[in-house]
Amino acid sequence: MASLKDKINKEALPQHVAIIMDGNGRWAQKNGKPRIFGHANAISSVRAATEAAAELGIKYLTLYVFSTENWNRPKDEVSSLMKLLVSTIESEIVNLNKNNVRLKTIGNTDRLLKQVNDKLKEGIELTSKNTGLTLVLALSYSARWEITNAVKQIALNVTTQGIDPNTIDETTVASFLTTKEIPDPELLIRTSGEYRISNFLLWQIAYTELYFTPVLWPDFNKEDFYGAIIDFQQRERRFGKTSEQVAK
Repeated sequence: MASLKDKINKEALPQHVAIIMDGNGRWAQKNGKPRIFGHANAISSVRAATEAAAELGIKYLTLYVFSTENWNRPKDEVSSLMKLLVSTIESEIVNLNKNNVRLKTIGNTDRLLKQVNDKLKEGIELTSKNTGLTLVLALSYSARWEITNAVKQIALNVTTQGIDPNTIDETTVASFLTTKEIPDPELLIRTSGEYRISNFLLWQIAYTELYFTPVLWPDFNKEDFYGAIIDFQQRERRFGKTSEQVAK
């Protein structure tokens, strides 16, 4: 059976793809299971998306794993998610190294349990020499938190280092974001049929192509990922210009 992968133009790949992994709870409910069952079964989809991106040669893949708002969920669900995160990092290191994937995190990770942070640091260190895909896990992350934090740091630099506020521009702001070493995503995928951004990379997605799919995240596979890439490649990216200007 032919794969959608064969229809992808390898010369026109997005450099950075971001994914809002939505639908775990509904998938579990559909299967008559508790919510954590959906989260556990979502690991295969994380693996599939990561492998697909790495095989295509995409440079960055950012996954919205846990938002700052998710801290408001029931304590037993949060606790189970943290345990699942630790076990997943442990089990996936071999696969990440096999696929030459480097691990990175963004977000207010100071709020995470020490055990989780220790395991993240270990995973980042064990994959630090890999040169292929960079897998970015957005943990305890929200765009408003990120932008607010950047504003605080800029204000501090103005008061303590005498930076002229008139010199502050978009480049300045971007340099204080947690993604300062990562290019903005060209493609943002959201699963489960929801049409929201949910406080994710609000600064960075100013000109990102948005792709929404009804597929619940635990059902998302490589073919779904390839389909999103093909859809992206059929779009005209104008960045405020006219079609005629882009065509020149």
